[in-house]
Amino acid sequence: MTNRKKISLSRSQDIPFDKLVMSERNVRHVRAGISIEELAEDIARRTLLQSLSVRPVTDDDGKETGRYEIQAGGRRYRALEYLVKQKRLAKNAAIPCVIREDGLLEEDSLAENVQRINLHPLDQFRAFQTLSEKGLSVEDIAARFFVTAKIVRQRLKLASVLPKLLDLYAEEELTLEQLMAFSVTDDQARQEQVWDSVRQAYNQEPYYIRRLLTEDTVRVTDKRVRFVGLEAYEEAGGVVMRDLFSQVDEGWLQDVALLEKLVATGLEAERDAIADEGWKWIEAAVDFPYGHTIGLERISGEVEPLSDEETAQQDALRNELAGIEERYFVDQDEDLPEEVDKRLGEIEAELEAFDNRAVLYAPDDIVKAGVFISLESDGSVRIERGFVKPEDQEQDDDTAFDPDQSGEPQTGDESDESENVPDTAIDGADEPDEPRVKPLSDRLVLELTAYRTLALRNALAGDPDIAFLAALHVLVLQSFYHYGSGSCLQITLKSSGFSVQPPDLNDSPAASDIAARHENWERQMPDDPDHLWAALCEMDMDSRMAVFAHCVSLTLYAVSEPWNRHSDAVRHADILADVLKLDMAASGWKPTADNYLSRVPKNHILEAVTEALGADAAQRIDHLKKGDMVREAEQLLIDTGWVPEPLRTAELEPQTQTASEHEQDDVPSEPAATAAE
Repeated sequence: MTNRKKISLSRSQDIPFDKLVMSERNVRHVRAGISIEELAEDIARRTLLQSLSVRPVTDDDGKETGRYEIQAGGRRYRALEYLVKQKRLAKNAAIPCVIREDGLLEEDSLAENVQRINLHPLDQFRAFQTLSEKGLSVEDIAARFFVTAKIVRQRLKLASVLPKLLDLYAEEELTLEQLMAFSVTDDQARQEQVWDSVRQAYNQEPYYIRRLLTEDTVRVTDKRVRFVGLEAYEEAGGVVMRDLFSQVDEGWLQDVALLEKLVATGLEAERDAIADEGWKWIEAAVDFPYGHTIGLERISGEVEPLSDEETAQQDALRNELAGIEERYFVDQDEDLPEEVDKRLGEIEAELEAFDNRAVLYAPDDIVKAGVFISLESDGSVRIERGFVKPEDQEQDDDTAFDPDQSGEPQTGDESDESENVPDTAIDGADEPDEPRVKPLSDRLVLELTAYRTLALRNALAGDPDIAFLAALHVLVLQSFYHYGSGSCLQITLKSSGFSVQPPDLNDSPAASDIAARHENWERQMPDDPDHLWAALCEMDMDSRMAVFAHCVSLTLYAVSEPWNRHSDAVRHADILADVLKLDMAASGWKPTADNYLSRVPKNHILEAVTEALGADAAQRIDHLKKGDMVREAEQLLIDTGWVPEPLRTAELEPQTQTASEHEQDDVPSEPAATAAE
């Protein structure tokens, strides 16, 4: 057996600091890791935990000079030097060193750095957890290791994951990203349940794990949470799951039942506050489907009038605003002084309060009408007053609107009513002698008014302005008065609801604009539909055109349904979109995780980013997991104006013409006499 030479280790010795010098042959020249100042603070707190590796410095004759050059530990030396300069360490303080006397300095320096193995992240997570359990606060741990408090919380969160999953991470059977996804919840039983469901599955992406863990929760950005308030939910004992690794500090409320209870309590309080007004019914819900007021009559109230004092105050504010604008807005590039800018905001808020005064309703209207209470997207309360259900609407037997009317013209001979007219009424037989003038028979009136109807049709066709006014009259009747039958025109307006309710449809900018416009016109309409014709006649042409466009717009339906995706209606909608230059981005639609990005594959997300920002932007996120990619893409696309293909307005061929152009092309010229006839 060969005798192996026993190993002898280099000797260690405490050497005064002022006898140490840096070696120019140390292989580390690039600064990395924590700063010298931070390392110095760590040494000051804990003293030097690792010795320096040094070699004796010799003169030209090879004799030791009593000084030592540092071959490994240069950063520690610089930190000690920093403490000496601050006079926190003596110049001749004894520094523990390992003295090397053979081999190559460069080789030793390289080996000391290359053979060093960084601490496994899991060991660091657990070490932080141990320090926390021993009473150190998050801030204390962060200060001692020169990291942020957020990083400490993240590592403590990872250390609290199910031990089985931590072991899998240590064995590299689970990635750090997957472990981060599991840390969303503190419920280890739920973590194990989700792991059991995904470990044999094809999809083990972190976003999918996170989705499973949060599928029965509610996001902190939900309108219900904003209405109740996160603090109120937590004070009631609710638990919030936080994704400490999210760039937007995502969170989910675990106790959905508690949230719903708090929402119901809050809505009930709103209901109680309004109940004193005396409404017949009040319906409260988080949200109502778009079009929930279709078929209901809306009673109009009057805005609470201003007192003389309030009118004077409003005039003073307007004069003050005009004075500020005249003084400061001459030069648009001039920055307003801070106090002036603040005062402008105050004036605008006070004027807005005057414009949004309470609406007063007649007591007789209140007792038959009701109120809808729901939530806006920002969690504020939306109150819609003054709706009358069909069964509560006053209906005159002679003017009741028949929704089943066919709209087909009938002549006197085709009418069932005319066939029931007695012959004696037609022939005039057996009439007693009476001095008074007898009324005309029903049959004769039918026949005479048939002549009149045809003559009216012909006359109306010759006067486009009156024809427009008559059509406007019937559209307004049916848009703003439930029993809109006070017109001789058999035109039926149909306003359809939606077969789907996509996220935030009711809160979209278009929905808000339509509702505000409808309420504005509704306030301008007379209470009695019998006065509507006179009101329309008094309107200027611009107002008539505007309300006509509003009524017509309510009938438009262009939803591309799977069973009727390529219908004539959808094709016509494309033509209208082209003529109207519809821009969905300008109308307020933006791609979000809820309305698009999380519902399409990754390649669609990358395609969207490429179209909006170019291939370089897409390459920056193409390596991300689905959940992270969705979040990054949402931020990238938010202000680009990008919309998916179904929302784009295609450039149509120039053969399409507006209606007025068609009329000019198709109507032959006629002599003036012919038109007069």
